[in-house]
Amino acid sequence: MHPSSSKSSNSAICDDPTVAGFSRLMASSFLHWTGNTLSDEFDIPTSLYNAPFALVAHGTEPDPIFCYANLAAQKLWAMGWADFTRMPSRLCAEEVAVPERERLLQQAAKLGFVDSYQGIRISAEKKRFRIHNTVLWNVVDEHGTLCGQAAAIRNWEWL
Repeated sequence: MHPSSSKSSNSAICDDPTVAGFSRLMASSFLHWTGNTLSDEFDIPTSLYNAPFALVAHGTEPDPIFCYANLAAQKLWAMGWADFTRMPSRLCAEEVAVPERERLLQQAAKLGFVDSYQGIRISAEKKRFRIHNTVLWNVVDEHGTLCGQAAAIRNWEWL
């Protein structure tokens, strides 16, 4: 079942302790690096999952795998939670865009965040789109340990 197809499956994703915990880490890390809030809502897992902007994150594996994609991201990339959260994050960009994406990921890793991230991405349906006005940041825990990287994509346009 696609996560956006029923309220109960959305709730199950948001209520999952791993997802809820990572949602809170994304929000606290965003505040830490940028000084801004990612969500003004009390229920951070639900508000981020239902946010009007696309929000994605990957872990720290050698070939990072997406571990989070909110409903807007799932719609943008035309895939459900289960497929999204098994995909290496490098596959969200066209092959020609991978080197630039890697450069920006490394820049964010060094600085904590990049607030001018942009690039060409491709959906599961092979539709190309440009993301811009995107903030990319390191997701860290309360001890400063790197847990992954997240991106809040505020604007996109189909190409």
